[in-house]
Amino acid sequence: MRKALFVASAFVLLAAQDKPAPVRLAQLRVSPACTVAQDIGISKIELSFARPAVKGRKIWGDLVPFGQVWRAGANSATMLTLSHAAKVAGKDLPAGSYGFFVLPSENTWTLILNKQAKQWGAYEYKATEDVLRWEATPQAGAFLEYLDYRITPKDTSEATVELAWEKLRVSFPVVFDTKGIYWAQIEAKLKVAPDTDWVPWYQAAKYCQEQGIEPLKAQAWIEKSLKAGDSFWNHETAARIHKDAKRMPEALAQLQKAIDLSKPGGAPKEYTDNLEKELAAWKALK
Repeated sequence: MRKALFVASAFVLLAAQDKPAPVRLAQLRVSPACTVAQDIGISKIELSFARPAVKGRKIWGDLVPFGQVWRAGANSATMLTLSHAAKVAGKDLPAGSYGFFVLPSENTWTLILNKQAKQWGAYEYKATEDVLRWEATPQAGAFLEYLDYRITPKDTSEATVELAWEKLRVSFPVVFDTKGIYWAQIEAKLKVAPDTDWVPWYQAAKYCQEQGIEPLKAQAWIEKSLKAGDSFWNHETAARIHKDAKRMPEALAQLQKAIDLSKPGGAPKEYTDNLEKELAAWKALK
């Protein structure tokens, strides 16, 4: 009996596998979905939204009523995702994904981040689940048929997020503690980095040298890198660390080693030429 049941079940399964998938057309989206993302330092800002079009309609105070929470796009609510904790409009916000909503009025808008990142429209929106609210004043701008978001970097720590549609723009800053974030990465990576791999120790030492911080750690880490392996990269960084510490004989020796390794090591000729010019300049400082 069991064997008969097994054979019957197998037959049904095979028959189901042979059945072709149903034919379906792709849906034509009048408000196309879009995702924009921007790296800031080693962090990332991402916005997922759908772009409604003006289509000759009155937008502000009509299609988007004043005094009502708007999804800041079409279809699903707009979603803002931060890879690391940041300050948004000057207020602390943990890493994660959030629903982005707008409460517009004629002169001032309230911008909202809600802990429910995935919502359809604003139909299930609850103010009790808001994480942040802040005021912003929209500005006039060139006409845009389709809603748009832009993320514009200011430096390695800050970016401006802008919503633009029809003839209005509104923006807000997002600021990461990039130095703290990067230092946390260094500590985490070096805890598991093997002594036989020169790269992470070089990277950590190079960061310190370029930032002008932690010279003793930079020296210890570059020594570990050099012990693990020779590269024109780590010898160049060693030279710069010695120069910063005013140890010129050691700096000159390390820079010469970097030059020697760069010639057969596949470095661009321009790189080697620049190191040779630096070497001559450093010798003149003695």
